[in-house]
Amino acid sequence: MPPVALAAETVPERHYTHHEGRGATPHRSNPKVIHRELTTLDVRPDMNVAEFGTGSGYSGALLAHLVGPQGTVTSLDIDDYLVRWAGLIHHQRGVGNIRCHTADGTAGFADRAPYDRIVAWCTPPLLPRAWVDQTADGGLIVAPLPIAAVPNMTLVAKIRVSGCQPSVEAVFNGGYIEATTSPKTDLDLPGRWIDWENRVPAPSWISVAWREGDDDLHTGARTTLDRLLNNAHTEPYDGPKLDWPSWRTWAAATAGPQLTMAGLNPDLWALGHSTPTTAAVIQQDATVLADTVDSPSLTALRGWLSAWEDAGRPAPETHRTTLVRYDDGQGADGWNLRLTP
Repeated sequence: MPPVALAAETVPERHYTHHEGRGATPHRSNPKVIHRELTTLDVRPDMNVAEFGTGSGYSGALLAHLVGPQGTVTSLDIDDYLVRWAGLIHHQRGVGNIRCHTADGTAGFADRAPYDRIVAWCTPPLLPRAWVDQTADGGLIVAPLPIAAVPNMTLVAKIRVSGCQPSVEAVFNGGYIEATTSPKTDLDLPGRWIDWENRVPAPSWISVAWREGDDDLHTGARTTLDRLLNNAHTEPYDGPKLDWPSWRTWAAATAGPQLTMAGLNPDLWALGHSTPTTAAVIQQDATVLADTVDSPSLTALRGWLSAWEDAGRPAPETHRTTLVRYDDGQGADGWNLRLTP
């Protein structure tokens, strides 16, 4: 049986996720996805491992089992409540090779570096330089990374660090909550790149990749959101059933600065094209919304969808990946993950 499956038989999942003292925690990932990422991470006995995103403590307990009594696990989370409870549950189970700390995981944890393996259960704005610097030569990082500067556009990347330089070995469909500088209580709203948000009469939000061209009052983003909420034109997508992971990855790889993500309905994301004067998106239920029937954005969106269909709806894992070095001199220091079809 694979090591992660053996660890899962030993570690009591619900004891962490639905602990009788703390109660159920919403800050948790699907166990099957956790098992996938840990299998990709290739953790071995005696390793020094860091995880960013303590959550319920379940993933940390699996890591502690995988590294064995001579290995070490460092778990970080911005939420002190989660950290305290996870630490207590580990202690009560007699797990002594893991330490939980309240800290901003995007800065890593240099005190216990270098790490043979790093795994993240939250999405940073880019691959942080600190993670690469704190990874041992030949070590692995498995983390969700944005593939465009709008929310909910991520892939999980397996990254090898050699000579202090990262390279992508594989990507997988998936993603986790955005890393934020303070505990996040509203799990329905993205934690990053929201250009305008309405809370009345109902929650809605928009993210535009052309935000650098907007003004200080976010006039472009505000009016774009209004156009989509008060759309003059709606039509069904006339293609086969919408494959959202394939579509959103294709859009991230090809759409450019007009890429737009919105939450017009609490249960549906919408992705499409916009400018300060026109907008069109397709929702996850395959409904297309546009400002007018002859909208230039609607024409552009139809073209994107047609190109995606012509390309055969490629799986997210098939795109070519590049890590692009980025340092804005104001704290954003690392690598952006970018795709080409």
